[in-house]
Formats: sequence, structure tokens, C-alpha cells
Amino acid sequence: MPEFLEHSGTSWQGQKVKHHRSIVDHIDPRLRVVMASLFALITVLSQSFLSLCVAVGVGLLLALLARLNLKRTLRRVLAMDMFMIFLIILLPFTTPGETWFSILGLSASKEGFLHAVVILLKAHAVVLTLLALIGTLSATVLGHALARLRIPDKLVHLMLFTVRYLEVIGQEYKRMRRAMKARAFVLRTDRHTWRSIGYLIGMLLVHSLERSERIMDAMKCRGYQGKFYLFDDMRLSQKDLTFSLIFTPVLCLLIGLNFL
Repeated sequence: MPEFLEHSGTSWQGQKVKHHRSIVDHIDPRLRVVMASLFALITVLSQSFLSLCVAVGVGLLLALLARLNLKRTLRRVLAMDMFMIFLIILLPFTTPGETWFSILGLSASKEGFLHAVVILLKAHAVVLTLLALIGTLSATVLGHALARLRIPDKLVHLMLFTVRYLEVIGQEYKRMRRAMKARAFVLRTDRHTWRSIGYLIGMLLVHSLERSERIMDAMKCRGYQGKFYLFDDMRLSQKDLTFSLIFTPVLCLLIGLNFL
């Protein structure tokens, strides 16, 4: 995997790198989480090509309104595509239906290709919307928004700690990879490579466990009793009402297009 994609998921820094404040940043975080969740649910359940194309268009529009960093956004979308590419390639050959073409005796069905396109459209629409509405939130603000939405405290704490220390684990991973490269280690498809990657993952787990124990001990010394106190002041404004009045009909349109 290319190096610029290898670490694309090791940290959550939102779009704060070269990200300029936009209209989306003035919307209440709670409303953004709710609308993004509804949009993702409706998009995933949609089966109409027209509805999915509109959903992708909405995702692109939100990305433009949020003034996302183009390079960072493109890299994240490409990283997602790298995980999906094998699924997209195999679906036409594994889904029964009308034969579209054949390669080396393997028949690709038109239904499988259409199914692959549907999955691709859904993924891009949801990812672009999440990056625009939620990816521009800091981890702390997102955690507070989830807590205000009455999400269970344990889930909120788990998310906050995961995001907080994902960067630390990513740095540890990079340090260990540099050490392996300094010893002339090169990724191959042999037994030595797989054993070395297994050792790498194992050491990451061991270091993560040791760090978590030290952090918990430090928090208990500071009086932590399993609860975070929220001091933020989240209130709905006129801009939030305007956003709701615009985005709600869009969600209704996506639902309606599935019945055409």
C-alpha cells in the first residue's frame, strides 16, 4: 500500500489542516450529528440509482459548503476505495444473473455490476457527508454533542479515549515501522513478512494495554469516578433552524425517489 495511504486512518484531526471556517461550522454539532445519521441511514437503505446519484450530489455540495481540504478529503476517499476495490471487482463474477461478458471462462453478470455501482455510490455519498458534517468537528466537540444527545456515557467515553489515543498509537506504529525499515525490512508475500507483521501488531497491542493501565491509574489519582462533566453551552439558533428547513426536504426527496 502506498505510504501516503498507509497512515490515513491513524488519527482524527478533522479537517483542521488548512481548513477555513465555513457555513457548516456555525451549525449546532448536535443537529449535524442527527442530520448526518439520518442521511446515512436513508442512503444505505436506498436502492434507486436516481436517489443515490442525488445523494452523491448532496455529499459533494456539503463538502464544498464545508470548504474541506481537497487533498486530505481526496486521500480519505481514496483510502476507502482501496478497501472496496476487491469487492467491486468480484461482485460481477459472484452474483448470478444475465451474463454481461466473460474472462478466462468466468462470466460477469450485469446484475453484479449494477450491485457494485450501487455500493460504490452509497459509500461515496455517506463518506462525503460525514466528512463535511462530522469530520469538521473536533473530537471533544463531537463527544459533547453525543453526550447532549443522551448517548450512553460509556460509549461517549470510549469514543473520546479512542480518538485521543489513536494518534499516539499511530505514532508508535510509525516509529516501529521506521525501526523495521532501518533493519532493511521490506514487505513481501513470504512467511518472514507475515511473521514480522504479526510481531508488529502484537507489540502495538501490548504497548496499548500498558499505556491504558498507566492512564487509568493517573485518572484515578485525580479523582476520576467514571463520569465526565460537561460545561459547554449548546443552543439552537436561527441558522440551525434554516439548515433543518433546507436539509429535511432533501431527506424526504431521497426517500421519495425510491418509489418512482
